[in-house]
Amino acid sequence: MRELVTVPRRAGHYASRAAVVGLLAVLGITTWQATIGFARDATLGEAAAFGLLLFQIVAFVQLLLTLFFAALSAASAVSQEKDRRTFILLLITDMRDYEIVLGKMFGALLPVLVQLLVTAPVLALLLLLGGIDPEQVVQAVLVLGAAAVASGSLGGLIALWRERTFQALALSVLFLVLYICLTQAVGVVGPLLSARTDWTTVQAWLDPFVAMQTVLEPPAGGWAGLAPGYGFVLVMLVWCGVLNGIGIWKLRKWNPSGEPIMQRETPETAKIAETDESVEVEKRARAHAAPGKAREVWPNPILWREIRTLAYGRRPLLVKFAFGVVLALVLYFAVSELNRPGGRPAFAAAYGLVPVVILSLLLVSAQAVTSITSERDGGALDILLVTDVSPREFVFGKMLGVVYNTKEYLLPPLLLAVFYAARGALTRTPPGADPGTALAANFGPLLAVFGALVVLLAFAVVLGLHVALRITNSRLAIVNTLGTVFFLSVGTLISIYLIVINGGSFANQWLSFIAFLVVGIGGLLYVLSADRPSPALTLASVICPVAMFYCVVNVLIAKPGTDESTDPLGPFLSLGGAFGLAIAAMLVPLLSEFDVALGRTAQPNEG
Repeated sequence: MRELVTVPRRAGHYASRAAVVGLLAVLGITTWQATIGFARDATLGEAAAFGLLLFQIVAFVQLLLTLFFAALSAASAVSQEKDRRTFILLLITDMRDYEIVLGKMFGALLPVLVQLLVTAPVLALLLLLGGIDPEQVVQAVLVLGAAAVASGSLGGLIALWRERTFQALALSVLFLVLYICLTQAVGVVGPLLSARTDWTTVQAWLDPFVAMQTVLEPPAGGWAGLAPGYGFVLVMLVWCGVLNGIGIWKLRKWNPSGEPIMQRETPETAKIAETDESVEVEKRARAHAAPGKAREVWPNPILWREIRTLAYGRRPLLVKFAFGVVLALVLYFAVSELNRPGGRPAFAAAYGLVPVVILSLLLVSAQAVTSITSERDGGALDILLVTDVSPREFVFGKMLGVVYNTKEYLLPPLLLAVFYAARGALTRTPPGADPGTALAANFGPLLAVFGALVVLLAFAVVLGLHVALRITNSRLAIVNTLGTVFFLSVGTLISIYLIVINGGSFANQWLSFIAFLVVGIGGLLYVLSADRPSPALTLASVICPVAMFYCVVNVLIAKPGTDESTDPLGPFLSLGGAFGLAIAAMLVPLLSEFDVALGRTAQPNEG
């Protein structure tokens, strides 16, 4: 009820709804220019084909965004309450367990479900172009809604289980990717177990992307029984009941957890005379709140806490194990594509690098932003700011701590780039070449790819710290950080798809891509410098999307659908220069204007 009353009062509520419709309009214009163009009138068949194509693009993009943001929104809603120690207050009220669990889950999903309702009329308007049946629109909306509720139930359950925000966010993303990988494996392993079972239908009942594919491409004669889209909705409702039932059952067993136990002063210690200096030291040591031997703190106490303490919760190996399982499944698929009997596909390195890099960027940025938001919500950040910790110690301590805690997520993309170079997949090296020869031939491209990955990962670290220190609302800071990484990735993939389907003809769609870039620049400008703009941040917001798009065009424009592309040195220099400037533009104010960045003091020109 609180979310229903307060969500429409937020300043960005109507702006976000208008932005979603505007993005769909830009995407529609871009797709029209990429397929038909404005030089001539489209025939009825072309209009129908365009309507179906745009319907497919919007449905899959929205499904991808809905899945991840529903899980992250539900997980962050519960984790933020835990960090602020207000979740315990809910447990001591007369609210029932199901009211707490379901209330938090549906409250967190309210903005996501509102966005789905906003886009439903846009999908219905595509019926005017032809090529789409009204039942397809209904099924698509139902699949999106069921996927959102099931994903939110997963994120809420994990947040109830884990006590730290980063673990909740990371496990939500990893378990979601793991579920999709396992459902994809059903279509491969199922026919080997039983040839009589219709495993395609079984997979469509479990996998949201396969279910959406059946909605977009139904058989000519229609479905004989229940359509797979409706079956997927029923299965997701069952999953929602199971996940929320476990959350209701375990709510008070999992929470509260991790509460500190204060060690009281013993009577013997109280009788010790305070006149003797050595005895006074012994008294203080015995009265230490934490049992056991006191540990020596490093010269940088921030870095010591990030590395040597349980700052991000107990059992952190669980997150790393889940990442290892997901990484193994992705690499299995990537290597199988590389060793395809009929020859490796075009841009074979992208099959492994793209999903691994996106996943690593999401986890690293989540670790960076929660390293600040957890401190603020727990009240520890204000205490740190009144100590003699310098801005350099704080910023670099946090950065190095994030790098250390996420080393298992930083290394796989770099090692995978070396593997692809040894297999000759970064250039037009003939398949089956000797690894040493292939590595020597791919050494230059390997350095460019390696450098680009390092710059992007460093950008994710600094972005999380920058946004978390600028935005006091922890939930908004998390959404802005992960949303920036996600939309940069998804926007790049959409641009690649539009170029490929048009055969690489860039001349017919450059106006639409300019509009696409303007939207990306505006979003990045809002995230980086909405509250305290600066010339450096403004310049970085402009050149980063342009550099990303320049890299995509240089890789694909040579000959789409083949292994031929431009030398990677040019794209690397543009990407490294743009995102390097963005890193410097975010990092310098944190070190030189630490108080201003945190909002503790006014700027010189402010009254």
